[in-house]
Amino acid sequence: MPIPRSLLRRDAPQDHDLTVTAGAWPEGLTGELVLSAPHPSTFDGPHPFFGEGAIYRLSLQPGTHGAPADGFAWRQRKTDTPSARLRARRPDVFTATMIGVHSPFGALNAANTAPLPWGDRLFTTWDIGRPVEVDPVDLTFLGEVGRRDEWQAFEVGPQPILPMVMSTAHPVIDPDRDVMWTVNTFWGQLEVVRWDGTGPVERWPIDGALIPQSVHAITQTRDWLIVGDCAFKVEPQVIDGGARTEPANHDAPLYLIRKDQLEATPAGSPVPCTTLRIAPEINHYYGVYDDSDGIRILFEHTENAELAMTQGAGDLDALGRPCDPALRGLYGFPMSPDRMSIIEVDPATGTVRNRIEQRDPERLWTRQLSAMDWSTEGMSHPTLHHTVHQGWRPEAITQEMLALYKDRVDRSLWPAQETSPLVVSSARDDLTVTAVWALADDDFPTSPIFVPRDPGSDPSHSRYAGSAPGGHDGWVVVPIMNDDGFRVEVFDAAAVDRGPVAVLGKPGLTVPFVLHSAWMPRAVPADDRPRVRFADELDRIDELPDDLARVVRDVAADLEDGVPLDA
Repeated sequence: MPIPRSLLRRDAPQDHDLTVTAGAWPEGLTGELVLSAPHPSTFDGPHPFFGEGAIYRLSLQPGTHGAPADGFAWRQRKTDTPSARLRARRPDVFTATMIGVHSPFGALNAANTAPLPWGDRLFTTWDIGRPVEVDPVDLTFLGEVGRRDEWQAFEVGPQPILPMVMSTAHPVIDPDRDVMWTVNTFWGQLEVVRWDGTGPVERWPIDGALIPQSVHAITQTRDWLIVGDCAFKVEPQVIDGGARTEPANHDAPLYLIRKDQLEATPAGSPVPCTTLRIAPEINHYYGVYDDSDGIRILFEHTENAELAMTQGAGDLDALGRPCDPALRGLYGFPMSPDRMSIIEVDPATGTVRNRIEQRDPERLWTRQLSAMDWSTEGMSHPTLHHTVHQGWRPEAITQEMLALYKDRVDRSLWPAQETSPLVVSSARDDLTVTAVWALADDDFPTSPIFVPRDPGSDPSHSRYAGSAPGGHDGWVVVPIMNDDGFRVEVFDAAAVDRGPVAVLGKPGLTVPFVLHSAWMPRAVPADDRPRVRFADELDRIDELPDDLARVVRDVAADLEDGVPLDA
């Protein structure tokens, strides 16, 4: 059973102190590993991706945040947004569907997908909601980004309190402007959003830019924002439990938008873009920040993966075996080998000057997520890109998915047997694989981070940069799920193929499914600054029945008074 059956257990998370179980902790490896995830209490819904969020933080320096001298603090908290508090008060009026959780209050903002550091500030994000700020130390809710009336809500049903905001799980922080760039879509029309960290959000419609499916990520260079349509398809009948009739789109539009044109245009007025098409399908992609020689983008393709479908009762896997009920709710793993590509674009003409591709059907299957140097210097001149791959996993593919993708899946590429999970390093100039480390067959590596060596040692570098930025000088930290126990392995980023230099763990500890991760140099309490107050967003409360309106007022009062979610 290579996929851990503990991934989707509903056990309530707990705080723990991990210890070094193998190797020696590297001197100078510090900071915080932060992970976003759906809370396990929501794993009984039709799609675990849509449960309200939890956030986990592992301190990479022993003896901090309440841990003993030889312990590493693993701390967790359910993200106590107004959405989560309302659902906790009135779970009976919330309905989980394949595309979100809905209620008379409106749509739940799950805020469960990706942590986003901004200096010492910490946000957690989702594709269908405003970014949420949390305190980096106690992980409590601080506020949502922008007032609800500053966003275009996708109000296909009543949303008097909780708006459905079609955004992205991966906004970007602009290091030169010190702003957050994100998006807002409405019936496919793309708008770019800018937020300065305290004031209102500003939006610009992008002329001619339509999103056929969704926007899971955006990326940037110094002068450009890059927004691609991502491979998460929702069909209307799915809302009520109907079956999918079409696979995710194999190719998609990619929009290039100049930042200076946005800044020169009054908010609300259209801004032009350059349009390309990219294939095969994508979810994550990363621009090289230095665009002095043109635009260069790395794409992690999700070819024939089915993130919008999950295993259900009575399903058969890719080999015709009954799916294990313990994996009910697991999304569809790739039916084709992993593919990464780098494209170089001439921004003057929008033409692709060069394309480099990585594909290895014998080894590289089911890329989970990746780690890179997120400092300004590291993104400007990246050297190594680190990925984790789950291996060929036919038990995570259903016959229903295969039938939907029948014309696009080349079964001759399937390995004869399941393959090992891998940690892989690739060169950012030509995607040559520079190092591979095989994990145990029953491991489930999840979102890794890169931690630079000597962060902050060079005053001329940005504060997240190490002494030699790029992704090669530091450590790759990989959380690994396993039914025999959760562990965290640390690799020398320049020599992943030598195996872990240190391992953290705790006997008997298992951790539920988590999504993206990030690294912060430190965790300090949030500063006092203006933030959106839930109590100021209740102008439509009279649309609710009296009993639900009372619940809203009680939640608003609790947030004002700092009452814990579980009080």
